[in-house]
Amino acid sequence: MKSQNLSTVTEFQLLGFQNLLEWQTLLFIIFLFIYFLIMTGNIVIIVVVSQDQQLHSPMYTFLKHLSFLEIWYTSTIVPLLLATLVSQGQAISFHACIAQLYFFVFFGATECFLLAVMAYDRYLAICSPLHYSFLMRPEICTKLVAISWLTGVGTGFLPSLMISKLDFCGPNQINHFFCDLPPLMQLSCSSVYVTEMVIFILSIAVLCICFILTLVSYVFIVSSVLRIPSASGRMKTFSTCGSHLAVVTIYYGTMISMYVRPSAPLSPDINKIISVFYTVVTPLLNPVIYSLRNKDFKNALRKVMRRNCGIYGVRMKENLFIR
Repeated sequence: MKSQNLSTVTEFQLLGFQNLLEWQTLLFIIFLFIYFLIMTGNIVIIVVVSQDQQLHSPMYTFLKHLSFLEIWYTSTIVPLLLATLVSQGQAISFHACIAQLYFFVFFGATECFLLAVMAYDRYLAICSPLHYSFLMRPEICTKLVAISWLTGVGTGFLPSLMISKLDFCGPNQINHFFCDLPPLMQLSCSSVYVTEMVIFILSIAVLCICFILTLVSYVFIVSSVLRIPSASGRMKTFSTCGSHLAVVTIYYGTMISMYVRPSAPLSPDINKIISVFYTVVTPLLNPVIYSLRNKDFKNALRKVMRRNCGIYGVRMKENLFIR
């Protein structure tokens, strides 16, 4: 491959879960089913929020963007994961690998910013209800969403650019199910010290700061909830906030353990297990935690289904009458 960084590797071989050969078929079925659930759940959220006027609030606006993001985030990773399970390894060109890395970092960073914004939105709704409608007016929501996406776009460029400038002289086997930063740096035959430090600092800036902002928002929420006189009201709010915080902790915790740590590499098997949590598990849990456990959303879902079923029924009757 003709390149300024003198790379001789033109493609990589993703090994996937080759240490679990006897489980390949079962893993394929499980991940395919999870992928179907993620796609279906997030598409349902987008459709319901778009069609129901009562859900046109800041919280559901952010949720709709999170669902749209999750569709692309998982589609960046899971289809290639499924391909590695079918063929017991999957070849990917150098440029396609760098492209996958960019979109993974882009969507992952954008999700961090959106989760922090959603936590801030819940903080304002619970702790400053009288000022909420002013502080979260539509133009502010639009700006917060735009900043999240644009910051994510910028965050993805630096790691992918620095990885693309490294020398890859062989071997070309990536012991992972996607083009992630640690296994790619391990394959490089040039010095990766500067790249590691830049990615480490960038990870701290994105992951740790967003996680701290999210935790601070929930600390204020919990302190406000403790002042609610009704025991049932406290339990309901704690249940909702606890679920949100659990998913957020899984996502940030696994991400931080992967990218904000000393340069000593973890074993490939541990890397894969950790990666499954932030690429597959949390995208599966998000639609359930943020919407399907929500009473307002479930009511809106029923209304949208009745409305669409009614329209479909009327059209069927019209077609039968014409015939």
